[in-house]
Amino acid sequence: MSLIDRYLLRLAFWPMVGATGVTLIALLLERTLRLLDMLAASSDRFGFVAQLAVNLVPHYVGLTLPAAFFLALVVVVNRMNQSSEVDALLAAGVSLTRLAAPYLCLAAALTAVSLLVFGFLQPYSRYAYRAVLHTAQNAGWNGLVPAETILIPSKDLTVTTDAADPAGQRLERIFIRRIDEKGREEVTTASMAEIRRTADNANVRLELQNGQQLRFNAEGHPQVLRFDSFTMQLPMTGPAKLLRARGGDERELTLFELWNQASSNRSTLPKETLKGELYGRLARAFGLMLLPLLAVPLGMAAKRSGRAPGAIVGGILLLAFHHLVQLGQGLAETGRVPASLAVGAPFLGFAAICFLVFFTSRKRPGETPIGLAMEHISAVMARMRPRKAATGAAA
Repeated sequence: MSLIDRYLLRLAFWPMVGATGVTLIALLLERTLRLLDMLAASSDRFGFVAQLAVNLVPHYVGLTLPAAFFLALVVVVNRMNQSSEVDALLAAGVSLTRLAAPYLCLAAALTAVSLLVFGFLQPYSRYAYRAVLHTAQNAGWNGLVPAETILIPSKDLTVTTDAADPAGQRLERIFIRRIDEKGREEVTTASMAEIRRTADNANVRLELQNGQQLRFNAEGHPQVLRFDSFTMQLPMTGPAKLLRARGGDERELTLFELWNQASSNRSTLPKETLKGELYGRLARAFGLMLLPLLAVPLGMAAKRSGRAPGAIVGGILLLAFHHLVQLGQGLAETGRVPASLAVGAPFLGFAAICFLVFFTSRKRPGETPIGLAMEHISAVMARMRPRKAATGAAA
């Protein structure tokens, strides 16, 4: 590697790391808040949310890496352009292709990372996420009752309390609804209660004070029991685990497993679904190789038309590519379009745009079809403004 290559890579490294880190943290925080709200009634929601967040990291890395790489290249090339470093390199005989070469090598390395993430880390982490989420949603009851939370450990038991100590063991104004083994409903309320686990840790003992109990006898007639002190025993329930192996969903299969099942006739999943998932992952991974061809010309054009238009248009193209690949996978899953066409068409279209922008900019550095289109749009809007003003004055 030459001095220029090391310099260009060093300039792009920290912006890319910063953009990836900030975006990843923002997405994880947003998802964590939703998970906390979803698991509000779980007895160990913070522990479950931490496990779920860790398993989400490969998924969000796959989403943020292309956007962060593209944004870092646009920012770095624009910064060099504004300080006339690009002009000096071009004047010294360094072509646009040579300028983009280290970023193409970096893109190749990131493509290998993406293949690892998309092909192997995401399938395992997705299954682990679903297993933890299933366990959290069916975590049962550990004997603690948080305040102002409706606990439903099972379909036969509902418990809630208005106030509780930090340990969740001394309760005030408690409500308990239970269905006994004969299917009869039983409702108990009390002003105070203390919870204690039994020695076998299979049940909890509630010592209720100043309350009443409504229940129905064998004939179906209601009976009300008022008490000063009453002891009730309730069962604790353990977590329910996900009782299926990895691979029930095509997104839980690795690249090799997708290829093997798509090539065989023994898979329970449709072949086009498997092919759509396989081609979609490959398209997203190899799409990173195309980003320097788009980002470097747009970064150079920013000196002429401003940084925002190029970055915005490039971001829209990248987002459209991602969603079109998703749409292609959906069409392949329904069997309407072959997977190779449904996913290959968006990839080839995005590749054509990137090559067009790059080779057009090679002839005239700083000029791209996107920049020229933005200039035409700005000129049309500028011509329309005086007419509106004149129309307003005439009125």
